[in-house]
Amino acid sequence: MGTPRFIAALDQGTTSTRCVIVNHEGSICASAQFEHKQIMPRQGWVEHDATEIWYNARRAVSAAMVEVDATPQDFAAFGITNQRETAVVWDKATGKPIYNAIVWQDTRTSHAINPDDKWLDRTGILANSYPAGPKIAWILDNVDGARERAENGELLAGTIDTWLLWNLTGGARGDQGNQALHLTDVTNASRTLLMDIRTLQWDEELCKEVGVPLSILPEIRPSIGSFGHVRAAGSLAKVSITGVLGDQQAALFGQAAFEEGEAKNTYGTGLFMLLNTGEKPRWSDNGLLTTVAFQCEGQKPVYALEGSVAVGGSLIQWLRDQLGIIPNATSSEKIAAKDNGGVYVVPAFSGLFAPRWRPDARGVIVGLTRFADRTHIVRAALEATCFQTREVVEAMEADSGIELTALHVDGGMVANELLMQLQADILDTEVIRPREIETTALGAAFAAGLGQGFWEDLKSLEELVATDKCWPPNMDAKERDRLYTEWNKAVERTFNWED
Repeated sequence: MGTPRFIAALDQGTTSTRCVIVNHEGSICASAQFEHKQIMPRQGWVEHDATEIWYNARRAVSAAMVEVDATPQDFAAFGITNQRETAVVWDKATGKPIYNAIVWQDTRTSHAINPDDKWLDRTGILANSYPAGPKIAWILDNVDGARERAENGELLAGTIDTWLLWNLTGGARGDQGNQALHLTDVTNASRTLLMDIRTLQWDEELCKEVGVPLSILPEIRPSIGSFGHVRAAGSLAKVSITGVLGDQQAALFGQAAFEEGEAKNTYGTGLFMLLNTGEKPRWSDNGLLTTVAFQCEGQKPVYALEGSVAVGGSLIQWLRDQLGIIPNATSSEKIAAKDNGGVYVVPAFSGLFAPRWRPDARGVIVGLTRFADRTHIVRAALEATCFQTREVVEAMEADSGIELTALHVDGGMVANELLMQLQADILDTEVIRPREIETTALGAAFAAGLGQGFWEDLKSLEELVATDKCWPPNMDAKERDRLYTEWNKAVERTFNWED
């Protein structure tokens, strides 16, 4: 048997599931991706079919392997990264979810818990509609008999990584007689409102208050370490699973931002900026969250400050699918006008996340005149992405005392070069795009490879990350200030829409 050539990584995102295959040089050799249905049964509710996600995960792995003509023996390890805060509850005996997965964007649990300061202090995150824990509790309270079944040990729960791991390691059938593994990692657990961010363990008091029995929750493990192996019947039969990270932490890892003070911004369905703050958690005075960035087995965790914006690429998707004013996402770069014509779009579809945290806000398009047309709306949508990022950067600088000298970017939207130039202009900061823009998947591969010894250490991973292109700012300071002032006026128009 030859030396393994590859690492496989599953990137389970909000709109699709992708498998990438990465070689020892850190290059993506193959990729396969499948979209899943967005289920919106009522206003503010967003759901996914967890069974469809598991089916697409298997399809993606098989298709990517075919692309490089690989067998399981060609792989050193397997990694997973996933949309965070999305919750699944399933039957242990049948492996079937008892309700659709409730997605991180969903707002039904906005008022489920009294939002006092203890949540932020103990968990690093706020008690609002974002975390996974209240979503699990909602399923238990709203599916007939679910809470009783949970107390009787018939149900399991977790975030998407847990759902995938359980199925990958055998599911309801087990693997060669062994029970499937019910696990999560510290980064995903830190997004539930149930884990003490200092001890990295489930907090019994918080679980009781949220309404989630400890018995249905997975075991928490370090991000880089042992998570079992793919079941004997899988496409990657018996390959070890050695890396699991929430998607934004995976992007930080894929950018090799391993040192305190290094930051990245991911432009995906939402916008997510993380700043590495080292081995001690740091709390924000400016609307940011505290989260676990990653943890290697046997080592202290590394923490991050995070600014989460709910709507990024999904705004462009909305222009395409709901409004029909662009034929596809890539066309936004060509259709956008040279200026916004006085139009501003604030995409507070699920309220405003960091740094404002206004669940009462709803989206607006302001500044419309007879002069305005679709090209101005498209331009304003791209600018909205940049303005929201600037708000998070300003909060991060205020909290950390570190002035951002360059912004490292990744995610599907960074292929839009007009957007990247706008971001540099609105921030007055250089924007740097890496060679591999899908750093979320790459980060999961890096973590898995590190966990299996495919790469020796963090330093060897840093050497794999190369720059593709940089955008220096070139906007006049007065114009930048004018646009940002008007953007803030537009944001104020979104407040107090919902009671």
